[in-house]
This record gives sequence, structure tokens and C-alpha cells, in this order.
Amino acid sequence: MQSKKDPAFFERVDEHIKVSNDQMTPQVGVEEVNASMMYALARFNAWMTAHSSTSAEHMRVARAESIGHFVAQYQAMLEESLDAYINNYERYTQRTH
Repeated sequence: MQSKKDPAFFERVDEHIKVSNDQMTPQVGVEEVNASMMYALARFNAWMTAHSSTSAEHMRVARAESIGHFVAQYQAMLEESLDAYINNYERYTQRTH
């Protein structure tokens, strides 16, 4: 997760979350917004892979490696975020028991 060294990393994260929050309505719930955000990320990751490849054949050969890379990155970020919510549940959700 080397991107976190970029000073604007969390500003971009917050902006993506703001867009997703703004998309939620009484008709469009968190599940639908989450699905579209995840699909957008998948498309962006595919574009990024294509952008750094020399050909479709190069992409095809590196396909499994690319998937493994993005899945590992996502898993690490999800684990970090879940731990943060577990450790700060009441504050992050503004719930009391």
C-alpha cells in the first residue's frame, strides 16, 4: 500500500466515499452503491493493467498475477479498515449500547 505515503491519499479516499454517500437515496441503498463502486474499481484496475501492458497477449499472460495483486491489496485494506471499525465501533458508527 505504498500509495498511503502520498499526502493526498486519504483526501482522495474521502472524496470517493463522499461520492458514494451522495449516491445513496431512499430508492438506492448502500448495497447498490457498494456494488457500483466495486465494479468501478474493477474497471479502473483493468484499465490500469491495460495501460501498463504492452499488448493484449501480455495482459492475458499476466492476468492471474494481476488478479492476485489487486485481491491481495484489497484484502489488506479491508482487514485494516475492519480492524479500525472494530476498535472504534461506537465512535465510527455513533452508536451506544
